[in-house]
Amino acid sequence: MSDFWIACGHHLLDRDESGGLRVTDEFLKAYFARPELMPPRDACPVERGLHRDMLADPRRAVGADDVTAIADEDARENWRFVLGFRDLMLRHSTLEAAYLAALRSRSNHLPPLFINQLVHVILRNVLDGNNDPFVLRAAELFFRPQRILPHEQALLLGDEEVVGGRSPTPVLSLISMLGTKVDAQLDVLSEDNAESYWDRSDRFDMALDLTAGGRGSRALAQAMTRWVSHLLGIDVVIEPLTEPREVKLTWYIGLDADATKMGDRLWHGEELDEPSAGRVLSLFRLTFADSQLALESLQGEPVYLILAMTADHKLRMKPQNLLAGLPIRRVEAI
Repeated sequence: MSDFWIACGHHLLDRDESGGLRVTDEFLKAYFARPELMPPRDACPVERGLHRDMLADPRRAVGADDVTAIADEDARENWRFVLGFRDLMLRHSTLEAAYLAALRSRSNHLPPLFINQLVHVILRNVLDGNNDPFVLRAAELFFRPQRILPHEQALLLGDEEVVGGRSPTPVLSLISMLGTKVDAQLDVLSEDNAESYWDRSDRFDMALDLTAGGRGSRALAQAMTRWVSHLLGIDVVIEPLTEPREVKLTWYIGLDADATKMGDRLWHGEELDEPSAGRVLSLFRLTFADSQLALESLQGEPVYLILAMTADHKLRMKPQNLLAGLPIRRVEAI
């Protein structure tokens, strides 16, 4: 099996005895070496000194006054964000624990690109050893906004940044510090070209067929199953549904903001109008391997997962919803 998603920096991290990712100085230095934090020629001495110190000791304590003293306003903001992200990682034993803490915190003000970076590298850990490019491509939905590509009767998803220009919520990629630019040709992932995924995984230039009943939906179900197992320490079975007419939403999770709104409407007895119903991309059924893990009132009942696109044909999946929305009694996070 080949390596994949090298840009997330997983090779700079260590693992603990439970398989969680431990932050290293090398991983932290990669952030401080990014172009956004590289002092320009006219940078003030405070900014230059802080940058030099962080490259020498990325765990060094930095006070609020140290950042306030930077002359440039944009530089101050960049430093506040990256130091807040660094402090989040250092406060926890693993990146998985840091991610869960960020989701549960009401005071978390980190930009989405930092959360996406955590998802990216944690997923790389979750899927380590996976040899199915379809599962890996489906997992890109967790941290890369997608655009729906109309194509006859197929439901195709292409990376928003690749097919639509610069993403409105850019994803932090460590490889971007190299200034790499690729004129990518978008190919639909298939059995014939699946092996090419390994060489182009960091280019995000392969479209995914998410048509109901196809391999893409099953691959996304597998990625979600492993995500839940790794982060919450519980075993679930997730299966895509091809015929949702008889679904009773005893409990549901919207895998994106639009799907959550649709689920809320159905929950309150409303019927989706035709345009709204047409924006539902996929429906999944989740069951617990151990039914005793579910809330007592829901034991034996399935959980339904809804995936939908926006009105402008985009998909911004929120993998945190899958973790926070499960009706479980107790969670033992990694």
